[in-house]
Amino acid sequence: MPMSSPDRSAPLRGRAAECERLDELIAAVKPGARQVLVLRGEAGVGKTALLDYAARRAEGFQLLAVSGVESDMELAYAGLHQLCAPLLGHLDGLPEPQRQALDVAFGRGAGPAPDRFLVGLAVLSLFAAAAEVAPVIGIVDDAQWLDQVSVQTLAFVARRLLAEPVALVFGVRDHPELLADLPELPLTGLSDAEARELLDSVMLAAMDPRVRDRIVAETRGLPLAILEVPRSISAAELAGGFWISGKRSSPAALEQSYVRRIQVLPTNTRQLLLLAAAEPLGDAALFLRAATRLGLPVDDLAPAEADDLIEFGPRMRFRHPLIRSASYRAADLAARRAAHRALADATDPQADPDRRAWHAAQAAAGPDDEVAADLERAALRATGRGGIAAAATFLERATALTANSRLRSARALAAAQAKRDAADTDSARELLAIAELGELSAEQQAHVARLRAQMEFMRSRAGEAGAPKIADTAPILLDAAARLANLDDDSSRESYLEAIAALMYGGRSADPAALRAAAEAALPAIGGNRSLRPVDLLLKGMVERIIGGYGAGAETLDVAVRGMCAQAESDDIAVGRWLRVPGFPILQESAAHELWDEAAIRTLSTCAVRHARDSGALDGLPRALTYRAGVHLIAGEFTTAEQLIEEAHSITEATGHRSPVRYHSVLLAAWRGDATTAAKLIDSARADGCSRGEGRLDGLTGYAAAILHNGLGQYDEAYAAARDAAAYQDLGFHGWCLYEMVEAATRTGACDAAAQALATLQACAGASETDWAVGALTSAQAMLADDAAAEALYAESIERLSRTRVVVHLARTRLIYGEWLRRNNRRSDARRELTAAHDAFTEMGARGFAERARRELVATGEKVRTREDRAGTGLTAQEAQIAQLAAEGLTNQEIGAQLFISSHTVEWHLRKVFAKLGITSRRQLRTTARTP
Repeated sequence: MPMSSPDRSAPLRGRAAECERLDELIAAVKPGARQVLVLRGEAGVGKTALLDYAARRAEGFQLLAVSGVESDMELAYAGLHQLCAPLLGHLDGLPEPQRQALDVAFGRGAGPAPDRFLVGLAVLSLFAAAAEVAPVIGIVDDAQWLDQVSVQTLAFVARRLLAEPVALVFGVRDHPELLADLPELPLTGLSDAEARELLDSVMLAAMDPRVRDRIVAETRGLPLAILEVPRSISAAELAGGFWISGKRSSPAALEQSYVRRIQVLPTNTRQLLLLAAAEPLGDAALFLRAATRLGLPVDDLAPAEADDLIEFGPRMRFRHPLIRSASYRAADLAARRAAHRALADATDPQADPDRRAWHAAQAAAGPDDEVAADLERAALRATGRGGIAAAATFLERATALTANSRLRSARALAAAQAKRDAADTDSARELLAIAELGELSAEQQAHVARLRAQMEFMRSRAGEAGAPKIADTAPILLDAAARLANLDDDSSRESYLEAIAALMYGGRSADPAALRAAAEAALPAIGGNRSLRPVDLLLKGMVERIIGGYGAGAETLDVAVRGMCAQAESDDIAVGRWLRVPGFPILQESAAHELWDEAAIRTLSTCAVRHARDSGALDGLPRALTYRAGVHLIAGEFTTAEQLIEEAHSITEATGHRSPVRYHSVLLAAWRGDATTAAKLIDSARADGCSRGEGRLDGLTGYAAAILHNGLGQYDEAYAAARDAAAYQDLGFHGWCLYEMVEAATRTGACDAAAQALATLQACAGASETDWAVGALTSAQAMLADDAAAEALYAESIERLSRTRVVVHLARTRLIYGEWLRRNNRRSDARRELTAAHDAFTEMGARGFAERARRELVATGEKVRTREDRAGTGLTAQEAQIAQLAAEGLTNQEIGAQLFISSHTVEWHLRKVFAKLGITSRRQLRTTARTP
């Protein structure tokens, strides 16, 4: 949409500081300096004038601009499409997945629904391609009225801009949740002196000073309110001091002043203004076709143009958004419906069926099955473009226009599900209430119950204010599961899994008997000889484990995990569903951990990351990355784990979502042995878990504290932490807590506690025959065995763990074995094991355990040289990740697609990597990456 172009030299009175900030932003547009600014303030405060100023000052820039329109909020990607329209000539240069994503999002092509953040990456690449020609500035006015998915995409792009000479400037009213955490410039009214100066500049006649001061006070310095004074107050009132004030400065009052101006216009002029207001694209050709259908000569718009209300050109442009809303609100309901009907009839049903359906819906005076069916089809198309919010709104309106009670309830249920997926839970609840007013089948009623339960589950996990404790959502999930039985058995079993997941998250904070009761309730759903999917076998195995205790369900879980591994490598749809279903990742990961099956964990996490990267599923990618980080953590690859955790955090930050405590980040800090950093993170995570009733996080932090203190040789503290962590059976890591307790208890003389922990660990790990399970168990047994038996157990543990990639446990066993050898005066043998442990811990960056090994080596008489820190290159986590991918032969474009940054940002990082490493080519980078 074109911006206005007043005299370049015209000053903005009272906005010197704001204009200077915009000048600095434009001057600073260069690689390596993201230039994003949000102008935030109420209507009439001057956001549009400042955006126009920025557009005028951006000489030599490619200008992109869009203004949000309230009536256009429902059309997915409509705002983004308008903004990017001038750049579509660069589409052919984008990677194929990105080009296809934009084609589908913008309705230029057909295909599966693109992930909204793959669309974001495509827009980022589009900006970067255009910026090779000239710098780009994007101006977005009234962002609060853009469609939801456009705002989310632009927020993502704004947070990922780095190496591109691109600036984005937004204007938004006081919506604190919108574009949060981006650099912003709050706007308030002008000072009294500036307001008087502005008022004097627009007045042609003398004004009573008392009236002037009162106007200044009551307009609160809002520039638009001041500029409207000559049009809204008579000369007699101004000169004679007879003006009656009345909150004229509020947006509602400003809009009402425009209404009064519009109401004195000729009838045809008012109808044409209404037509323009109802047509958000500003498409002059469409406007003319609709005007013709209403029998309105376009020349009748002249009085509105003369009054500076609207500009008629290739695009229809209102002088201010409040004029548009005033034009719409000044008309009665019948006139609005007539305008929308004319627009619907004038809109090409092939080129823009969704907008046509929306106008037809607004024109409907009562139930209209044909329009409702069109809206339902529009919802399907919106879903296909990834516009969940738009689909939800179409279905909501279709519900209102449906006469048949049964069909209306079905559409209301579908709309509620879409609203839930769009995170509009309040609307979802209202639609569920509408669905329940009509005729619902038993199956539909059960799905209503499950949907309500899922929303409570999600609120709890997100830590929303007023949300129930997460374990408290289990009963309603169980009720939904029971109601779905024999109606939709797959959904019933999934709901049972969700209930079990809720109680697993609740952990020790939940009713101790609740988890077993949930498992017993699920028994009928998994009994008999029915054919069960891998996900159903996961439920069955978890139920058997919960009811049967240690070791139970291992065989079923093994079949389930193997089935999921096979499915993960061949069925991307299943992987995508796993990433989206609340609670499922914890069940899958915990099942593999219960089996001590690191190969399965590696396979499942690899497939999860691959799917999320290939599909551009940024909503699921952070979970997949942290899942994968856990694999690298137990492999002793701490740097890689950190890179993945940091990438997950950056994506969460870029999408503007709340970043929850990530379990693996707490464990990573503990393994690294930085007492201050780890203790702060552990305390913070424990407090977060307590506030949300997430007892599992309390158990996890206890386990992390035990690792930290065992590494530092603080065995009393380690014993206390491990004892607390092991007091509850947190499925998935309870066995690890027991291992920490065995070591700490043996060092503090708590032999009975150590023996009891070992017996429980044997029941846990003994059910699995994996090398990891046997290696961990024999290592723990050796710590309690007499000298005659200990050495054989240590040797078996090392031999078993050496077959795995669980390097942290192998190094732990070598350290403990070396300490045992030294205590038995076998210094030469001790040095061998302790050196291996010290080298492994130093290599992975486990400073606490490395120092413990060093002290033991010194006690054997060995001189230990401190290794140079391998992080001495000074590479950041992202630089190291990019360097590694480049060393593996990936192109800049491929690296950008993996990390959701532009290829220009990859190149920018690589230049810094080359400078830090003192190299000049990728060939040298590959050599450097292989250097030990």
